[in-house]
Amino acid sequence: MRTKRKSSVLENQSKRFIQLMPSRVRTFLVTAVLSMLVISPAFAHCDSYDGPVVKDALQALETNNVALVYKWINTEQEAEISALFTKTYNLKKGDKEIYSLVEKHFLETLIRLHRQTEGFGFDGIKAAGTTKPIVQLSDKAIETGNVENLINQLNGHIAKVVEDKYNAVKELEKVKNESPEKGRDYVKAYVMYTHSLEAIHDIVEKVASGHAEHGH
Repeated sequence: MRTKRKSSVLENQSKRFIQLMPSRVRTFLVTAVLSMLVISPAFAHCDSYDGPVVKDALQALETNNVALVYKWINTEQEAEISALFTKTYNLKKGDKEIYSLVEKHFLETLIRLHRQTEGFGFDGIKAAGTTKPIVQLSDKAIETGNVENLINQLNGHIAKVVEDKYNAVKELEKVKNESPEKGRDYVKAYVMYTHSLEAIHDIVEKVASGHAEHGH
């Protein structure tokens, strides 16, 4: 019971800590975390069927406006995409099975070229729904023009991460001197806990000092 009370107190303190941050600090924290997600190929969602590249591509095919997808590639790639787009669009009213194959090829080519501009490889279009929830929320915030839900969700997630890492350290602290193995487990948990807090602190300090870099 005492452990649960301590856990609850820590969670409340963590949430309170984040809520007391100046709004611009909290907003930058959200931006920084999302930036780390976006720049990592493991978190990329532009290669999924419910990602923004496919959405723009389908709209382009629906309206016969290839310019809608140029934003995802560089100028040197436009000629290839334009030619493929024309071939794809011209088959739109033909055999559905053939068009489905051609459309998929167009989508795959577009995404492959887009990821090439980012320096990432491409191994096929991912199924819809495989995008991580936090990235889905980031897209939803842009679509609705409301970032508050994203901030609240992320704040709660950060508070939970801090709480979990703290609890892991406290549990291992009880047995850290029983054996070298348990001691190493404690040190690993301690390092993860402190590094996580240092990362949050560094972000806050950069914003507070006015030295934060602009995201892109």
